[in-house]
Amino acid sequence: QVYMRESGGGLVEAGGSLRLSCAASGRTFNSSVMGWFRQAPGKEREFVAAMIDSSTSYTDSVKGRFTISRDNAKNTVDLQMNSLKPEDTAVYYCVARGSSGVVSWRASSYAYWGPGTQVTVSS
Repeated sequence: QVYMRESGGGLVEAGGSLRLSCAASGRTFNSSVMGWFRQAPGKEREFVAAMIDSSTSYTDSVKGRFTISRDNAKNTVDLQMNSLKPEDTAVYYCVARGSSGVVSWRASSYAYWGPGTQVTVSS
């Protein structure tokens, strides 16, 4: 069975930084897209960033502030978040595609999800 577990969420002031980490177990994702989605209260789940090989993709609102990275040997994916804003407040989910494929911004493209970690940015 595949498990994905996020860590690193918390409360931070606007302008601060957090680093989210996600560890996957049960299978390897070397050839699959891994990434992050988020969901703010009252809003739909939205794509944040994803990565396969050296190719990365970010939603416009986080470009220049967030950086995604992977360690295939450890089966992990991280999200470094800098210059955080109150509008970044959300539950952040680690995701992975179930098969090889390109980066997708659709939540339905990702077969594996972590339980989520809360990120709260105070103004």
